[in-house]
Amino acid sequence: MKKVKFVYNPNSGERKIGSEIDKIIKTYQRHDYMVVPFRLSKERPISDAFFDIQSNYDHVLISGGDGTVDLILNTMKALDINIPIGILPSGTANDFAKAVNLPFDPVECIERIVDSKPKKIDIGKINDKYFINVASAGMFTDVSQKINPEFKNSIGKVSYYLKGIEEALYMRQFNIKVTSKEVNYNGDMYLMLIFNGKTAGNINLAYKAKVDDGLLDVIILKKILLPNMLPLLISILKGEHLEGYNKEEILYFKTNKLKIECRDNLITDIDGEKGPDFPLEIECIKEGIQLLGY
Repeated sequence: MKKVKFVYNPNSGERKIGSEIDKIIKTYQRHDYMVVPFRLSKERPISDAFFDIQSNYDHVLISGGDGTVDLILNTMKALDINIPIGILPSGTANDFAKAVNLPFDPVECIERIVDSKPKKIDIGKINDKYFINVASAGMFTDVSQKINPEFKNSIGKVSYYLKGIEEALYMRQFNIKVTSKEVNYNGDMYLMLIFNGKTAGNINLAYKAKVDDGLLDVIILKKILLPNMLPLLISILKGEHLEGYNKEEILYFKTNKLKIECRDNLITDIDGEKGPDFPLEIECIKEGIQLLGY
């Protein structure tokens, strides 16, 4: 009998995972798997989930949103655990799960995971932290950090939009220096996003991104004239392609490594969690993890 380590966040999304656990175990047992669960909580370090990980586990099943996957990813890297992962999306946004077309029905998702072979995909690294979907800084990017968890769980995605509207009322520019072999930029910006996945807050921005090309997709919204800002923001919110905007307004490029410096007091975000301080050394770790179900 194979074993799967099931690490789940009971507070993700609308907290539905608790009512799905029997269904999850039943599905795995039908495929001759033994499920060993670990419930994430503030009382126990995440590393406790993996105290017995050398005991021939087939894979790790992670249930939660992008932030939960990010936390587990960083813990596994810190512990040098290289077994495959499966993702059971149960968060508010689940951007990375959408990027790799994972089903949101638990039974369907598990069926796909157990019927698949591990596929090596890329991850991002920002200073000493890893990210699976997006690293960001500037307006809107720390919205998830600012939302009260109870508020986010109660009204879900709407909470992001409400907080985003509030952020837009206090737009602020930041001075950055970007260095890569493809692009060098020294100037002001409102927003920067470095994607391994495709979407942020369910908005499809990095539509050229691939999770297995060894590259990150970088989008920088520069300081632009106010009359041009509103139609641009509408285009971004609608997920429209950004090629129509010139390089004086938006930079969109692919790279495997870049450095970003900022003289302003700017918070970074990785997959909805607080990221490291500037300066940022960012790189794509090609084939950094093995993913099931993709």
